[in-house]
Amino acid sequence: MSVGVLVMAYGTPSTPQDIAQYYTRIRHGRPPSDELLSDLTRRYAAIGGTSPLAERTAAQVAALAAALEEVEPGGYDVRFGSKYQPPLLEAAAHSFREDGFSRVVGLALAPHSSSLSTDQYMSRAKAALGDNVALSAVGSWYRAPGFYELMARRVLDALARVDPERHPTTEVIFSAHSLPLKILDAGDDYPEQLRESADAVAHLAHLGAYDVAWQSAGRTSDPWIGPDILAVLRDKRSRGVTDVVSCPIGFVSDHLEVLFDIDVEAQAVAREIGLHLVRTASLNDDRDFVAVLRDVVRAAAA
Repeated sequence: MSVGVLVMAYGTPSTPQDIAQYYTRIRHGRPPSDELLSDLTRRYAAIGGTSPLAERTAAQVAALAAALEEVEPGGYDVRFGSKYQPPLLEAAAHSFREDGFSRVVGLALAPHSSSLSTDQYMSRAKAALGDNVALSAVGSWYRAPGFYELMARRVLDALARVDPERHPTTEVIFSAHSLPLKILDAGDDYPEQLRESADAVAHLAHLGAYDVAWQSAGRTSDPWIGPDILAVLRDKRSRGVTDVVSCPIGFVSDHLEVLFDIDVEAQAVAREIGLHLVRTASLNDDRDFVAVLRDVVRAAAA
């Protein structure tokens, strides 16, 4: 029988009317306040009303299925499940169990892993699959062959949009989604993964100056990992940086955290302080990126 492949992602509201329900799920049954809901609706409205994440993810899943089928016909059955928006990952996992699969590869569409992100995907998938289905859980895959090369090319493409005469005062900022600081108490190495990724891509792209920052922190009373990218942009400008290439390396597709947090919010700060900001292109369903995911899945299945 073929190997099941359960591709998992965070999910996104399908329509503006779904925003409240979606964030209620994220908040474990606690509806967002009127103030928070208004702010969230404003953010989605700024990028067109809804995020393109659902379409981007569907394209990635379809492309991965096609790539696996091309190299190993009939060898894999690829299905998608979301963490917070139907189809939920439990439903996809149940479908594998009901269809008699004995092995499933679990792949989260996030290159870095942590106890509060990808680990939760895998634990929920394992529980839903049950004891009779073996789960080969892919944790982090940022070291997968080809990933750093892909990101380095995107950084160089973005740098090409900066006046060469200003390259000496240009920096690249690599970012990922912030998480609560409490993850570090248990030895979570999520920040080290981001730094390692930044170092590797910077080496391949022969960067002279680069840094890491965090973005998209949640609105909670707990402290989150920093520094936040907006504060970093202000600091860089005060130190004489004229141009910044934003590389949100922790994300693999266009969605709210990229299209609003970088393209709208960070750009607004950049304009305010006289900083030229360009962003690397998202991976989405790029053929070379899908090939990286294909090889990650095949290695896990083997």
